Amino acid sequence: MTAVSQPEALAQAYAGITAVVAPLDDAGLQRPTRCRGWLVADLLFHVLCDAQRALVALASPADGPADSDDVSYWRAFAPSTDGAETGTGRRATRNDAGGDARHAGWARRSAAAFERPSGVVRVWADTAPAAVRAAAAADPAGFVATQGHVLRVPDLLATLTTEAVVHHLDLIVDLSDAPPPAPLPVRVAVTSLGGLLSDDAVRPADWDDRDFLLKAAGRVPLTDRDRQALGEVAGWFPLIG
Repeated sequence: MTAVSQPEALAQAYAGITAVVAPLDDAGLQRPTRCRGWLVADLLFHVLCDAQRALVALASPADGPADSDDVSYWRAFAPSTDGAETGTGRRATRNDAGGDARHAGWARRSAAAFERPSGVVRVWADTAPAAVRAAAAADPAGFVATQGHVLRVPDLLATLTTEAVVHHLDLIVDLSDAPPPAPLPVRVAVTSLGGLLSDDAVRPADWDDRDFLLKAAGRVPLTDRDRQALGEVAGWFPLIG
């Protein structure tokens, strides 16, 4: 992949989520998402936690070397057995369905603790730009620790962008007029998740980037036609849970 500005990709990913949620009233923030059991406000709170995690990580440099990059990081997060219940990337215990359920319940309760659903949007609108500014100011040659791993700063930003893009697609499933993710962060997400496949794996010709991301993240099941086109690679899907 041609060199990408990871801070700019994260900035566009977070701006895309803001463009989805900022116009919504409280009823809109209580529309369903692709993450089972989560309303828009619940899922936004989950992504808000990622932005907060970014701020902590970027303010807490770690000694190298890295033990993961933007691709291998995702291998620690095996798909849940019951679909896209809690989204990507945030596990109380890796491969622990009970941990997933606990986090899902905690996010719902935390979002519901706001006086109104729009309260989550206000905190997101303060936190996401702060995370973007911290990303832009971070040393691209530096290392950070997050979720038990040490990553290079650009790789951390790529993982945050990937999660934001997938959750952007989750957020808009019942919001027909909402804007899609921007091309640059989509490119980062496709490259990161595509790295989980073997070098000779060929994506079905009729898949666009959105199709790939939704199927790679287990949001949309493979069809029989997909399985035929993918061959043995079909058994690798979903790539993350």
